[in-house]
Amino acid sequence: MAENCTHDCSSCSADCASRDLRVPVNAMSSIKRVIAVVSGKGGVGKSTVTASLAAAMAKKGRKVAVLDADITGPSIPTAFGIHQRATGSDAGIDPAVTAGGIKLMSLNLLSANETDPVIWRGPVIAGVVTQFWQEVIWGDIDYMFVDMPPGTGDVPLTVFQSLPVDGVIVVTSPQDLVSMIVAKAVNMAKMMDIPVLGLVENYSYFQCPGCGQQHNIFGESHIDKVAAELELPVLAKLPIDPAWAAAFDAGKIEDFPSGAMARLAGQLEG
Repeated sequence: MAENCTHDCSSCSADCASRDLRVPVNAMSSIKRVIAVVSGKGGVGKSTVTASLAAAMAKKGRKVAVLDADITGPSIPTAFGIHQRATGSDAGIDPAVTAGGIKLMSLNLLSANETDPVIWRGPVIAGVVTQFWQEVIWGDIDYMFVDMPPGTGDVPLTVFQSLPVDGVIVVTSPQDLVSMIVAKAVNMAKMMDIPVLGLVENYSYFQCPGCGQQHNIFGESHIDKVAAELELPVLAKLPIDPAWAAAFDAGKIEDFPSGAMARLAGQLEG
Protein backbone atom coordinates (compact mmCIF):
# COMPACT_ATOMS: atom_id res chain seq x y z
CA MET A 1 0.00 0.00 0.00
CA ALA A 2 1.35 3.42 -0.89
CA GLU A 3 2.20 5.81 1.93
CA ASN A 4 -0.28 8.38 0.58
CA CYS A 5 -3.08 5.82 0.25
CA THR A 6 -6.54 7.43 0.29
CA HIS A 7 -8.30 4.08 0.90
CA ASP A 8 -10.33 4.76 -2.27
CA CYS A 9 -9.61 1.82 -4.55
CA SER A 10 -11.68 3.32 -7.38
CA SER A 11 -9.17 6.14 -7.87
CA CYS A 12 -6.00 4.08 -7.41
CA SER A 13 -3.79 2.14 -9.82
CA ALA A 14 -1.62 0.46 -7.18
CA ASP A 15 -3.37 -2.92 -7.63
CA CYS A 16 -3.10 -3.77 -3.93
CA ALA A 17 -5.29 -6.83 -4.44
CA SER A 18 -2.43 -8.55 -6.22
CA ARG A 19 -0.01 -7.95 -3.34
CA ASP A 20 0.17 -9.81 -0.05
CA LEU A 21 -0.43 -7.15 2.60
CA ARG A 22 -1.55 -9.52 5.34
CA VAL A 23 -0.26 -8.99 8.86
CA PRO A 24 0.71 -11.87 11.16
CA VAL A 25 -1.72 -13.01 13.81
CA ASN A 26 -0.76 -12.89 17.48
CA ALA A 27 2.20 -15.19 18.10
CA MET A 28 0.21 -17.17 20.70
CA SER A 29 -2.70 -17.78 18.34
CA SER A 30 -3.60 -20.18 15.56
CA ILE A 31 -6.73 -19.45 13.51
CA LYS A 32 -7.80 -21.99 10.91
CA ARG A 33 -10.62 -20.14 9.10
CA VAL A 34 -11.63 -16.48 8.97
CA ILE A 35 -15.11 -15.63 7.70
CA ALA A 36 -16.24 -12.03 7.32
CA VAL A 37 -19.93 -11.18 7.64
CA VAL A 38 -20.71 -8.06 5.62
CA SER A 39 -23.62 -5.96 4.46
CA GLY A 40 -23.99 -3.22 1.87
CA LYS A 41 -26.01 -1.08 4.29
CA GLY A 42 -26.82 -0.91 7.97
CA GLY A 43 -29.91 -2.16 9.73
CA VAL A 44 -30.15 -5.56 8.07
CA GLY A 45 -29.30 -7.62 11.17
CA LYS A 46 -25.71 -8.42 10.24
CA SER A 47 -24.51 -8.52 13.85
CA THR A 48 -27.40 -10.77 14.84
CA VAL A 49 -26.48 -13.17 12.06
CA THR A 50 -22.79 -13.06 13.05
CA ALA A 51 -23.47 -13.74 16.73
CA SER A 52 -26.03 -16.46 16.01
CA LEU A 53 -23.76 -18.18 13.50
CA ALA A 54 -20.86 -18.13 15.97
CA ALA A 55 -23.11 -19.62 18.66
CA ALA A 56 -24.32 -22.33 16.28
CA MET A 57 -20.77 -23.24 15.29
CA ALA A 58 -19.69 -23.41 18.95
CA LYS A 59 -22.58 -25.79 19.67
CA LYS A 60 -21.12 -28.08 17.02
CA GLY A 61 -18.01 -28.38 19.17
CA ARG A 62 -15.81 -25.96 17.24
CA LYS A 63 -13.48 -23.44 18.85
CA VAL A 64 -14.98 -20.11 17.84
CA ALA A 65 -14.04 -16.44 18.06
CA VAL A 66 -15.71 -13.21 17.00
CA LEU A 67 -13.71 -10.11 16.08
CA ASP A 68 -16.05 -7.12 16.24
CA ALA A 69 -14.74 -4.90 13.44
CA ASP A 70 -17.71 -2.54 13.63
CA ILE A 71 -15.67 -0.08 15.65
CA THR A 72 -18.14 2.82 15.67
CA GLY A 73 -21.17 0.61 16.34
CA PRO A 74 -19.99 -2.42 18.32
CA SER A 75 -22.81 -4.69 19.45
CA ILE A 76 -21.32 -8.18 19.65
CA PRO A 77 -20.60 -8.06 23.43
CA THR A 78 -24.24 -7.10 24.04
CA ALA A 79 -25.46 -10.17 22.17
CA PHE A 80 -23.50 -12.44 24.50
CA GLY A 81 -24.13 -10.50 27.72
CA ILE A 82 -20.48 -9.44 28.06
CA HIS A 83 -20.00 -6.03 29.67
CA GLN A 84 -16.74 -6.20 31.61
CA ARG A 85 -13.57 -4.57 30.32
CA ALA A 86 -10.87 -6.68 28.67
CA THR A 87 -7.64 -7.43 30.52
CA GLY A 88 -4.14 -8.15 29.32
CA SER A 89 -0.42 -8.31 29.98
CA ASP A 90 2.83 -7.70 28.14
CA ALA A 91 2.02 -10.78 26.05
CA GLY A 92 -1.17 -9.24 24.67
CA ILE A 93 -4.87 -8.63 25.27
CA ASP A 94 -7.04 -11.41 26.69
CA PRO A 95 -10.33 -11.79 24.84
CA ALA A 96 -13.61 -12.02 26.71
CA VAL A 97 -15.07 -15.53 26.83
CA THR A 98 -18.79 -16.22 26.68
CA ALA A 99 -20.68 -18.83 28.64
CA GLY A 100 -20.48 -21.10 25.60
CA GLY A 101 -16.72 -20.67 25.23
CA ILE A 102 -16.71 -18.18 22.34
CA LYS A 103 -13.85 -15.69 22.46
CA LEU A 104 -14.70 -12.04 21.74
CA MET A 105 -12.91 -8.79 21.16
CA SER A 106 -14.68 -5.49 20.63
CA LEU A 107 -13.93 -1.85 21.25
CA ASN A 108 -16.73 -1.88 23.83
CA LEU A 109 -14.52 -4.14 25.95
CA LEU A 110 -11.79 -1.49 25.97
CA SER A 111 -13.91 1.65 26.41
CA ALA A 112 -14.48 3.23 29.82
CA ASN A 113 -18.20 3.44 29.03
CA GLU A 114 -20.12 1.41 26.46
CA THR A 115 -22.02 4.52 25.34
CA ASP A 116 -18.91 6.61 24.63
CA PRO A 117 -18.91 7.62 20.94
CA VAL A 118 -15.95 6.76 18.72
CA ILE A 119 -15.01 10.02 17.01
CA TRP A 120 -12.00 8.87 15.02
CA ARG A 121 -10.95 9.18 11.41
CA GLY A 122 -11.09 6.16 9.11
CA PRO A 123 -7.41 5.14 9.15
CA VAL A 124 -7.36 5.16 12.97
CA ILE A 125 -10.49 3.00 13.12
CA ALA A 126 -9.01 0.61 10.58
CA GLY A 127 -5.81 0.39 12.62
CA VAL A 128 -7.76 -0.85 15.63
CA VAL A 129 -8.94 -3.85 13.63
CA THR A 130 -5.40 -4.94 12.82
CA GLN A 131 -4.47 -4.42 16.48
CA PHE A 132 -7.26 -6.81 17.48
CA TRP A 133 -5.82 -9.37 15.06
CA GLN A 134 -2.23 -8.95 16.19
CA GLU A 135 -2.46 -8.13 19.88
CA VAL A 136 -5.34 -10.29 21.16
CA ILE A 137 -4.28 -13.72 22.43
CA TRP A 138 -6.89 -15.74 20.56
CA GLY A 139 -5.31 -19.15 21.16
CA ASP A 140 -6.39 -22.08 18.98
CA ILE A 141 -9.45 -21.18 16.92
CA ASP A 142 -11.28 -23.24 14.30
CA TYR A 143 -13.55 -20.44 13.06
CA MET A 144 -13.21 -16.69 13.52
CA PHE A 145 -16.18 -14.61 12.42
CA VAL A 146 -15.49 -10.94 11.70
CA ASP A 147 -18.51 -8.68 12.22
CA MET A 148 -17.90 -5.95 9.66
CA PRO A 149 -19.32 -2.43 9.57
CA PRO A 150 -21.79 -1.80 6.73
CA GLY A 151 -20.57 -0.49 3.40
CA THR A 152 -17.29 -0.65 1.55
CA GLY A 153 -15.08 1.80 3.46
CA ASP A 154 -11.80 1.75 5.36
CA VAL A 155 -12.49 -1.15 7.71
CA PRO A 156 -13.66 -3.68 5.08
CA LEU A 157 -10.67 -2.70 2.96
CA THR A 158 -8.32 -3.21 5.90
CA VAL A 159 -9.84 -6.57 6.83
CA PHE A 160 -9.69 -7.87 3.25
CA GLN A 161 -6.09 -6.73 2.82
CA SER A 162 -4.68 -7.49 6.27
CA LEU A 163 -6.45 -10.66 7.46
CA PRO A 164 -6.40 -14.07 5.74
CA VAL A 165 -10.13 -14.02 5.00
CA ASP A 166 -11.29 -17.38 3.68
CA GLY A 167 -14.73 -16.21 2.65
CA VAL A 168 -17.46 -13.61 2.91
CA ILE A 169 -21.13 -13.95 3.79
CA VAL A 170 -23.31 -11.07 2.58
CA VAL A 171 -26.36 -10.27 4.71
CA THR A 172 -29.21 -8.32 3.15
CA SER A 173 -32.95 -7.68 3.46
CA PRO A 174 -35.83 -7.65 0.93
CA GLN A 175 -35.86 -4.05 -0.34
CA ASP A 176 -36.10 -2.35 -3.71
CA LEU A 177 -32.42 -1.42 -3.86
CA VAL A 178 -31.19 -4.81 -2.70
CA SER A 179 -29.63 -5.71 -6.05
CA MET A 180 -27.43 -2.61 -6.21
CA ILE A 181 -26.48 -2.76 -2.51
CA VAL A 182 -25.57 -6.44 -2.57
CA ALA A 183 -23.65 -6.05 -5.81
CA LYS A 184 -21.45 -3.35 -4.26
CA ALA A 185 -20.47 -5.59 -1.35
CA VAL A 186 -19.95 -8.62 -3.58
CA ASN A 187 -17.92 -6.68 -6.13
CA MET A 188 -15.63 -5.27 -3.45
CA ALA A 189 -14.87 -8.76 -2.20
CA LYS A 190 -14.19 -9.95 -5.73
CA MET A 191 -11.90 -6.99 -6.40
CA MET A 192 -9.90 -8.03 -3.34
CA ASP A 193 -9.86 -11.69 -4.44
CA ILE A 194 -11.95 -12.79 -1.45
CA PRO A 195 -14.37 -15.70 -2.12
CA VAL A 196 -18.05 -14.87 -1.56
CA LEU A 197 -19.66 -17.88 0.10
CA GLY A 198 -23.21 -16.73 -0.49
CA LEU A 199 -26.11 -14.50 0.53
CA VAL A 200 -28.26 -14.48 3.65
CA GLU A 201 -31.59 -12.68 3.48
CA ASN A 202 -32.71 -11.45 6.88
CA TYR A 203 -36.26 -10.22 7.66
CA SER A 204 -37.34 -12.38 4.73
CA TYR A 205 -40.85 -13.00 6.08
CA PHE A 206 -42.98 -13.08 9.21
CA GLN A 207 -44.78 -16.28 10.08
CA CYS A 208 -48.02 -15.59 11.88
CA PRO A 209 -48.18 -17.64 15.11
CA GLY A 210 -51.97 -17.81 14.78
CA CYS A 211 -52.64 -18.89 11.21
CA GLY A 212 -49.15 -20.10 10.31
CA GLN A 213 -49.08 -18.13 7.07
CA GLN A 214 -45.98 -16.26 5.94
CA HIS A 215 -46.25 -12.52 5.29
CA ASN A 216 -43.69 -10.44 3.40
CA ILE A 217 -43.55 -7.44 5.74
CA PHE A 218 -40.75 -5.72 3.83
CA GLY A 219 -42.04 -6.61 0.38
CA GLU A 220 -41.54 -9.50 -1.97
CA SER A 221 -38.14 -11.14 -1.83
CA HIS A 222 -35.83 -10.70 -4.82
CA ILE A 223 -32.89 -12.56 -3.31
CA ASP A 224 -33.13 -15.59 -5.62
CA LYS A 225 -32.98 -13.36 -8.69
CA VAL A 226 -30.09 -11.34 -7.28
CA ALA A 227 -28.20 -14.48 -6.34
CA ALA A 228 -28.69 -15.92 -9.82
CA GLU A 229 -27.40 -12.72 -11.43
CA LEU A 230 -24.33 -12.78 -9.19
CA GLU A 231 -23.95 -16.56 -9.59
CA LEU A 232 -24.01 -17.08 -5.82
CA PRO A 233 -26.01 -19.41 -3.57
CA VAL A 234 -28.68 -18.24 -1.14
CA LEU A 235 -27.43 -19.66 2.14
CA ALA A 236 -30.51 -18.83 4.23
CA LYS A 237 -33.76 -16.89 4.32
CA LEU A 238 -34.34 -15.79 7.89
CA PRO A 239 -37.72 -14.80 9.34
CA ILE A 240 -38.64 -11.77 11.39
CA ASP A 241 -38.64 -13.21 14.90
CA PRO A 242 -39.17 -10.86 17.89
CA ALA A 243 -37.87 -13.59 20.24
CA TRP A 244 -34.60 -13.69 18.33
CA ALA A 245 -34.16 -9.92 18.62
CA ALA A 246 -35.06 -10.07 22.31
CA ALA A 247 -32.44 -12.76 22.93
CA PHE A 248 -29.80 -10.58 21.26
CA ASP A 249 -30.73 -7.52 23.32
CA ALA A 250 -30.81 -9.57 26.54
CA GLY A 251 -27.36 -11.02 25.93
CA LYS A 252 -28.72 -14.54 25.53
CA ILE A 253 -28.04 -15.22 21.86
CA GLU A 254 -26.33 -18.49 22.79
CA ASP A 255 -29.55 -19.73 24.36
CA PHE A 256 -31.72 -19.02 21.33
CA PRO A 257 -32.37 -22.15 19.25
CA SER A 258 -31.99 -21.43 15.55
CA GLY A 259 -32.28 -24.29 13.13
CA ALA A 260 -31.41 -21.96 10.23
CA MET A 261 -28.12 -20.98 11.85
CA ALA A 262 -27.30 -24.60 12.66
CA ARG A 263 -27.84 -25.51 9.01
CA LEU A 264 -25.71 -22.56 7.87
CA ALA A 265 -22.91 -23.61 10.22
CA GLY A 266 -23.11 -27.07 8.72
CA GLN A 267 -22.77 -25.62 5.21
CA LEU A 268 -19.65 -23.74 6.23
CA GLU A 269 -18.12 -26.94 7.59
CA GLY A 270 -18.88 -28.71 4.36
